[in-house]
Amino acid sequence: MNMRSFYYIIVLLVVSFFAQNVLAQTRTRNAAENNNKNVGLPELSVRAKAKNDIQSVDLNNVVWLRVLYRNIDLKQEANAPLYFPTEPIGDRMNLFTLIFKLLIDGKLTAYEYLDGREIFTDQYKLNIEKWLKDKHFIHKKTGTGATAVFTVDDSDIPSNEVSAYMIKEAHYFDQATGTFDSEIIAICPMQDWEGDYGENNRIPLCWIPYENIRPYISRTLIMTSNYNNALTYTTDDFFQMKMYKGDIIKTVNMMNQTLAQQFPDSAKLKYAQDSIEKQLKDFETRLWIAKKTEQTTANANKKEDKATTKTDTKPPTRASRANSNTSTKSSATKSSTSKVSSSSSSPAKSVRRK
Repeated sequence: MNMRSFYYIIVLLVVSFFAQNVLAQTRTRNAAENNNKNVGLPELSVRAKAKNDIQSVDLNNVVWLRVLYRNIDLKQEANAPLYFPTEPIGDRMNLFTLIFKLLIDGKLTAYEYLDGREIFTDQYKLNIEKWLKDKHFIHKKTGTGATAVFTVDDSDIPSNEVSAYMIKEAHYFDQATGTFDSEIIAICPMQDWEGDYGENNRIPLCWIPYENIRPYISRTLIMTSNYNNALTYTTDDFFQMKMYKGDIIKTVNMMNQTLAQQFPDSAKLKYAQDSIEKQLKDFETRLWIAKKTEQTTANANKKEDKATTKTDTKPPTRASRANSNTSTKSSATKSSTSKVSSSSSSPAKSVRRK
């Protein structure tokens, strides 16, 4: 074997080595991407995105607005549809599993939790890699930079630890459409966390604008009853129809304080929560009571007019015709009698010849 042939063999071996490395990396990346496809995640169509834009409410143009925060405890039976199943069963998964898979797949945009304020700008957009590390979520990373892919096994998604959500709600009156309604602005998953001294805490994980998650949860079916196991509602239906139950923990106020800060006593706190609920109902009642009264009066007038018209146009009965004839004859008899009486009572002229 001459030197030239040996050189060619070395070159071929080096090229083959690098080719195998590239092929192995490609297979690893493809496997990670396939694992991260998250089977069961809904794919959004252009129509679904357009529908979501139409459903969004512009709260900047309303004439009355009250923003409040609720704590949705998933351990309550009414809120259980958001919690179970804690691990995916086929295509079925709970809300946090769906959120988690969408986040690491890059399909959902979330924002950092800032204490006492929500800012949904690029500056506070959630960095997934940093978020996974800060929250100590077990994950694998493949690739770097913009091409990085994160893989998390279903068993490592802490869905069972997210036992509550904080939701930001807006109650508003839109004068342009004449509607009083409420809208969910954003949701925040709350993870159970054991403190250094054994105390149980709930830490907020991130803020997700509802309009970002709505196209996905409007296509995921959930079971909402123990007596009907059919999947008849979507997660979006569950929120829009107010099927959840939650205590008010804060209202937007100039001091930016929670209700617990304003009312440290538990009895006063409960009274404040009930008062806010009553204020919302009373506002809606007072809003429409005048219109309802006017409508009731108008309906009563219409009924009275119809009754009068029916009375005036009612055809005469046989009895009424008989009474009418009798009355006419009686009048004629009285007239004749009157004439006879009148003639007999006048002085008679003599016709005798003189």
